[in-house]
Amino acid sequence: MKHIIKNISGVLLAAILLTSCDKETGPLTDVLPPVPVLVNNAIAYRPEPTVSTTLAATDSIITIVLSIPASSKRTITAVSKIALSTSYAAIQSTGTTGFYPYGTLTLAGTTATFKTSIREYFLNKPVSASNPAAAANKELANRYYFKVTLDDGSVIYPEPVRVLVL
Repeated sequence: MKHIIKNISGVLLAAILLTSCDKETGPLTDVLPPVPVLVNNAIAYRPEPTVSTTLAATDSIITIVLSIPASSKRTITAVSKIALSTSYAAIQSTGTTGFYPYGTLTLAGTTATFKTSIREYFLNKPVSASNPAAAANKELANRYYFKVTLDDGSVIYPEPVRVLVL
């Protein structure tokens, strides 16, 4: 009889503990923005979105097309910072210098198109041991980070964008 009571008590205790838990958002969970930012011209996810460019005799163009879903009822009003780095620290800094000074940005409602080149990439991040020269079928060492501002004033930091040289 004692054995049955212990088993029933154990099962009840386990059921109470399992149903009383709340899902927590902590440093090891993915916190997704309320409005997702997609890279329309991504050719792969390695694991971040990856765009491609070519090694051509002329300047190789890098194009990154960011967009938000039309169903979000929001528009992109600014891409106020663009960083070229290996970590988020550069884009999330409160400083006003050190951001990517090259390229052109075109805003069109729910879409932002950023264009730059491999030449401008290496003007900003010269060739070094940690940033080797562009080579076919290799990714550039640094990633592009963006700070996107929506029409309601909310700020989104989308995933960094990798560049694969073909």
